[in-house]
Amino acid sequence: MNFFSHIGRYLMMLKGMFGRPENSKLYWKEFIHQCAEIGIGSLGIVCIISIFMGAVSAVQAAYQIVNPLISKVIIAQIVRDTVILEFAPTLICIVLAGVVGSKIASELGNMRVSEQIDAIEIMGINSKNYLIMPKIGAAILMIPMLVIIAMFLGILGGRLTVAASGVIPTDVYDKGLMEFFKPYNVFFAMVKAYTFAFIISSVPAYFGYYVNGGSLEIGRSSTKSVVVSCVLILLADYILAALLL
Repeated sequence: MNFFSHIGRYLMMLKGMFGRPENSKLYWKEFIHQCAEIGIGSLGIVCIISIFMGAVSAVQAAYQIVNPLISKVIIAQIVRDTVILEFAPTLICIVLAGVVGSKIASELGNMRVSEQIDAIEIMGINSKNYLIMPKIGAAILMIPMLVIIAMFLGILGGRLTVAASGVIPTDVYDKGLMEFFKPYNVFFAMVKAYTFAFIISSVPAYFGYYVNGGSLEIGRSSTKSVVVSCVLILLADYILAALLL
């Protein structure tokens, strides 16, 4: 029953977000602020992870291809497909679930414990619409952009690695990137990115918005939101792969 209670409150929270803003300029300012927090604030960790992600993929692909009959061009194809299909959308979003999700949950949880949300509602403002909607909108806008950057940097990291190690010439790597490329893979990765962005923003917002207790519960709700978000991301990853591939 507790499980269905959480689902019901989560759906009611999403329903309560939609409404006409009382002050459009104030909402727009909050939306831009959240875009900066989610996008620019997470850019550094995304860049670092993406470059090493592509580098490790290239090294492992070169290590596994020991048959001289197999062309080394396939190394670039393995790096390209693994980065686009799985590493960039899924791994990056799992990291963002910890970075962005914990921040959203702790921010809303602190506002709930300090009774700031109650004060907003007393003033006649829809707190769900004002506090949660800009966060979800900013995440849906910025996280797919971060995934695109991760794709580019992951492939670039693989190229830098093969160039530094001398496994294959860079022109062969570039040729492999172009061979048998399927644009549908990018479409599939973006579908996953938008789905994961919604999970990363809405689930922590739910746990933070409905915090009960004192400051100790803020940390617990933040941790719980990250765990639940990661599980839902992996579940959604499997479902989307089964449906779209």
